[in-house]
Parts: sequence; C-alpha cells; structure tokens
Amino acid sequence: MTTNISEPCLTLTSPADVLAAVPYLVGFHPDDSLVVIGLDRGQVKVTARWGLPFPPGTLAPLVPLLARESVTEVVLVGYGPGERVTPAVDEARALAAQAGVEVGEVLRADGGRFWSYVCDSTACCPPEGTPYDPKASRIAAEATVRGLVALPDRRSLERTIAPVTGPVRMAMRRATAEAVHDLRARLSASADADAFAREFTAQGLARVRAALAAHAAGGRLDDGEAARLGLDLSVVRVRDEAWTLLEESHAGLWKDLTRRLEPSFVPAAASLLAMAAWRAGDSILATIALERALTADPHYSMANLLMHALQHLVPPGILSGRLPSPAELDAAMGQARATWLLPLLDLAGDAAPPSGDDLSAGNDDPSPSGALPPDGGPPDGGGG
Repeated sequence: MTTNISEPCLTLTSPADVLAAVPYLVGFHPDDSLVVIGLDRGQVKVTARWGLPFPPGTLAPLVPLLARESVTEVVLVGYGPGERVTPAVDEARALAAQAGVEVGEVLRADGGRFWSYVCDSTACCPPEGTPYDPKASRIAAEATVRGLVALPDRRSLERTIAPVTGPVRMAMRRATAEAVHDLRARLSASADADAFAREFTAQGLARVRAALAAHAAGGRLDDGEAARLGLDLSVVRVRDEAWTLLEESHAGLWKDLTRRLEPSFVPAAASLLAMAAWRAGDSILATIALERALTADPHYSMANLLMHALQHLVPPGILSGRLPSPAELDAAMGQARATWLLPLLDLAGDAAPPSGDDLSAGNDDPSPSGALPPDGGPPDGGGG
C-alpha cells in the first residue's frame, strides 16, 4: 500500500494544502480512511492508506516501513467521524513514537471540515472545524498541471479494471468458447498427453512473448489472441514466464486482459497487473487488481502472496529480485507433463483426456521447490 510520489513535487504549507494533496498521493478522494504520509527532510518518501475501521494490529507493518524508508516525520490524516478516526490515529501515533519518528500534524476530515489533533487553539482550530475544499485549492490546480490524477473515490478506480460488458463481452465469450473447443479437440486427437502438454506449453510461452512484443509496439490483442492467452496463463509455467519477464510497462497489457477475459481466467492476468502496478508504486491499483483475482479464485496463490506482501508493506523489489529466470524455471520444473494442464481443464469444463493417459491420475504440483508457488491459501485480510 505504498506509493512512490517523489515526482512531481508539490509544496504544502498548511493543513488545507495537505488535505488537498492527499487525493493525488493515493489516486482518489478517500473516505473512511487513515492516510500516513512519511517524510524525510520535508520531502514525501512514502504514503500509505488503510480503510476504516480495521482490526487491531493492522498497522503493525508501519514501524518497519518507516525505518526502511528512513522516514523522520509523519503526517496523519483520518477521514470520517471521530469514533472511527481517533482510535486509528492513536494507534498510528503510538507506532510512530515507537519508531522514533516525529508526528508533525494529525488531522481529521469529515463533511468538508477538518480538525487538528495537535492544535488546541480555538483561534485557528475552532471546535466546529475549519471548512476546506480540496478541489478548489491551488494544490489541485498544480497537481493537474503536473499530470497527477485524483479520481472521485476508490470505486472509480475499481471501475478502471472492471469487466467489459455488452458486445465486447459477448465477443470475448465467443472467442473463449472457440479456444476451449479447439483445446478439447486437439487434446482428444492426441495419442500422448505428455507430448501434447509440451507442445501446448511451448506455444503458450511463445504467445506470452509475442503479446509482450505487440504491446511494446503499441498493438492490442484481438479477441481470439486474448482468449488463447487467457487459457495459456492457466498453466503455471506459462504464467510464471510472464511473471519473470514482467516490467512496469506491461501493466497496460495485463489491465486489458483483466477486463476482457472471462471471469474464471482472470486471476493470472489480474495478478500480473497487480505486480506491474506495485512495481510502479501504485499499490492501490495493485490491491484492487488482487481483489479481482481473489474474487474469481480465493485460493489463487500468486494473488495471495502479493496481497500478503502489500498488507505487510513489503517493497516490491524484495519479491521481484528473487524471481527465477525462465532458464531457472525450466531447470526447476523440468519438461512439461500432462498434469500441468489440469488447472486449465478444470477452468475449461469437464474435458476428459484421451483414454489411457495419466492426465486425470493424481494432481501433481507443477511447481517444485525453487519455482513459483502453486495456487493455495487465502490472504489474512486488510485494507488497500
């Protein structure tokens, strides 16, 4: 839930400026939220947001985050009624003190007014609160000029990766049905399920790289290509290829697929979008993408792993720096085998393998030690 917002720079000189800047730091106008802004020598190093209310212990990762980012001062902003904001603010202040970090300002905003927890002068901080309008401030104008965007609320950000509807959805549904039919026909015609798995995996790896190249050149997958890639990503080795090759610039491709793929095929693309967004510093979008993935499959391990990391404020470099290369994946996982296709066949429906093969015998984990984890295990909860 951290956002790197060191560039472009906005100068904040008052509580009203802080409140006007927060929507641009988190990407939308928050409500029922606690926002922690970490600074070092007056410059913002990190911004974190949690939805209110949250269970005890939710803010525990804040202490290592402040130390890791060399934060020397924090500004706390709570949005909502006092009975929700005050307990969260008190917990954050205690953790900042534990970390040896100065608390510069603590604000609560609600209904177009704000109150300060550190100011007791009625001359500047009246009991009824101080009116403010974040959309009409100079900060909003400067942020807009600098290309920063603040959506109306979190739901508006959720809609940016919502499933497509109407004719586009119907076209993707037909393309997916055709891809599934082709898969079943090819598998039924194959006399060797392991050989088919090797061929299918090799083609999937090639399609991942072709999709990335097309995206880099400004292209977009047609419905058939998108549907086939959705099936490909259901094979862990193919998905892991996309993960190991992932760059921040790939977010557009995975966002497009997250919106277009049929729901059962969404988890892989949404998780890849989350990883790309997280690496780019947009942990709010990353969290929303993971919510999409886990709605489709609560046990999808890549989404659970990333959600756990986000909830614990782990920097993306720690995880991405430990990913194996494609060559290391090949060495760890070995040759493709029929059992690799089981998750795909589950998603594609009741597709019986050719008689005599071992495709339906057992549920071998296609990710041995050293590769990326298999799918399983729910997240432990938390806000985005």
